[in-house]
Amino acid sequence: MTGDSVSRILEKIEEDRVQFIRLQFTDILGMSKNVAIPAKQAEKALTDGISFDGSSIQGFARIEESDMVLKPDISTYQILPWRSEKNRVARFICDVYTPKGAPFEGDPRYILRKQVEEAKKMGYIFNTGPELEFFLFKQQNGVPSLEFQDVGGYFDLAPTDLAEDVRRDIIIALTDMGFDIEASHHEVAKSQHEIDFKYGDALTTADNVITFKYATKTIALQNGLHASFMAKPIFGINGSGMHTNCSLGTMDGQNAFYDPDAPKQLSETAMQFIAGLLKHVKGITRLANPTVNSYKRLVPGYEAPVYIGWSASNRTALVRVPAPRGRSTRVELRSPDPTCNPYLTFAAILAAGLDGIKNKLEPPASADKNIFHMTNEERNNEGIYTLPGSLIEANQYMMQDALICATLGPHVTENLNSIAEIEWDSFRTAVTDWETNRYLSTY
Repeated sequence: MTGDSVSRILEKIEEDRVQFIRLQFTDILGMSKNVAIPAKQAEKALTDGISFDGSSIQGFARIEESDMVLKPDISTYQILPWRSEKNRVARFICDVYTPKGAPFEGDPRYILRKQVEEAKKMGYIFNTGPELEFFLFKQQNGVPSLEFQDVGGYFDLAPTDLAEDVRRDIIIALTDMGFDIEASHHEVAKSQHEIDFKYGDALTTADNVITFKYATKTIALQNGLHASFMAKPIFGINGSGMHTNCSLGTMDGQNAFYDPDAPKQLSETAMQFIAGLLKHVKGITRLANPTVNSYKRLVPGYEAPVYIGWSASNRTALVRVPAPRGRSTRVELRSPDPTCNPYLTFAAILAAGLDGIKNKLEPPASADKNIFHMTNEERNNEGIYTLPGSLIEANQYMMQDALICATLGPHVTENLNSIAEIEWDSFRTAVTDWETNRYLSTY
């Protein structure tokens, strides 16, 4: 960071009459963390960084080596529009460093940066366009409930969609923070919503996912609601996904996935990227679907992808190539859900795709039938298998995938493995309402 850039951003902070600054970062679970500083400490933060205790952050550091330093990325400067004009608050998203000035190997943002740099060495810019779904539930005595805010359905309007005004407030806040909102609508389930923002380079969109969730939860809370990004909060209805559109751009601004003369107008690069994605998707699932609850969404019958295959425009396939071509040619991975850490998920997707390109992998034949309606025998005959059915199974696939482990690095891999084992053991040994309802009176 140059002295001129620091001077310019300090002038901007003063012009905006900022009183406090939030220095944001994420832990390896993708949970947003922050340190608040008064604006007069901005110069120190921008030049030397701000120290914090990494041992208190999930998956960061042991207590004997806990000192960490936050260094703001000045391109992420934004005013938080929901705070009062009198006490204006701004935020920076930060990179995490060690006291010796080296990037911290457990920083999810750093892991994605490394993969983005690997793509650049190969002549590519990795773009992503995530589509986040979420529920708006009522609060009861200040505590989130599972009571619906509305009973609307797909693309419904008011008065059925009673949360329309809340979505509007969320969109206004996000727009004020620099988002290019493309669409918003009510989703399939009651009280379920989706707001789509424009695609961009993977690091920017990962930052935007974190900001999106933070802003949505904050605006919902101001309206007496709870915004939940849980993958499957209610049995028997659709869960929430984070379909992720991916493309590779060339350094001269072309879409590397588009070839007007190729079958389906998909370039060799696109086909190889798809092949790499399918090869590693079981290991990616641990990152894209990181909770026990994630696997309650990945079941047949609720439009969520379950079967490993690809197709052009077939929404029953795990990997879909939407219809638009030219500059809009892209590959959509439909399995991620919004509980994922976007930095780690995007890094793993990119690493898998680049592996396909480097090794000139070929994908299987496209699955153009409705996979949901095929029998098990038909799917097996066509080589269409299922995603992992539980967190612990997905974790095992991750640990067996040398590429995914190398992408994450030993620090994050070991911590994710430990988290999954602890989480699964806690779930496995818990006594649930289902069990007591089924067995208590009988036995």
